Amino acid sequence: MAIVLVLVLVVVGSVLFHLLSPWWWTPIASNWSYIDDTIIITFWITGAVFSAVVLFMAYCVLRFRHRDGNRAAYEPENRKLESWLTIVTAVGVAAMLVPGLFVWSRFVTVPADATEVEVVGQQWQWNFRLPGKDGKLGRADTRIVSVENPLGLVPDDPAGQDDIVVEAADLHLPVDKPVRILLRSIDVLHDFYVPEFRAKMDMIPGSVTYFWFTPTRTGTFEILCAELCGQGHAFMRGVVMVDTQEDYLAWLGEQQTFAQLSAPAQTSSVEGKKD
Repeated sequence: MAIVLVLVLVVVGSVLFHLLSPWWWTPIASNWSYIDDTIIITFWITGAVFSAVVLFMAYCVLRFRHRDGNRAAYEPENRKLESWLTIVTAVGVAAMLVPGLFVWSRFVTVPADATEVEVVGQQWQWNFRLPGKDGKLGRADTRIVSVENPLGLVPDDPAGQDDIVVEAADLHLPVDKPVRILLRSIDVLHDFYVPEFRAKMDMIPGSVTYFWFTPTRTGTFEILCAELCGQGHAFMRGVVMVDTQEDYLAWLGEQQTFAQLSAPAQTSSVEGKKD
């Protein structure tokens, strides 16, 4: 009986812990409430299965406990029970998979009006690039990354001259505007993650990955690296500020283009005249 009581208490304690837990998600700030819904559906299905399995174990311990004078009957096959379990298992697996497939379909389908923003990860900082007046990003090459050109932009590409370069500073985005985040790493594996945006994606050296979202409220949100990228992994932080359209345009007007940053410094000298 003690084992039965322990198993029942495990189920009751687990349910109460999750229902009364003070830890939960940060308030969402993007369109990806679908991700929250999918996680909640999965949580309740797996929680129900966990409770059913443990309570069934408690029932078996109580029902088939050792009693003097009783002898177990060997029944290796029960087609009715096996069919019932197969159907219930198939329904449960489908209920967990189908919502995720719908979310994934939306996740990989970028809206046509989404603005592209490049995020470049490097131990242990974030750099950003936004398209200029031409509305498109220029080419980049990791082989030409240097102190003077930390993003590796190709100097001879006309499309990249007006790109807005934001080095190791805050990224600003306009509210209610879809944005496609292009992810590039120039050293090791990183992961661009803002908890309030829910969506995230790995940054793989030698590849350009992406994801998209629409900020739904203004505010300041912290960027985390969700991959163990090195000894200073925990210090790889940044900030995304979601602004109103007016504030965003004001910030954008203060930024410098690649052409401005790569222009040679202008110096002047005054030569003294000899009498």
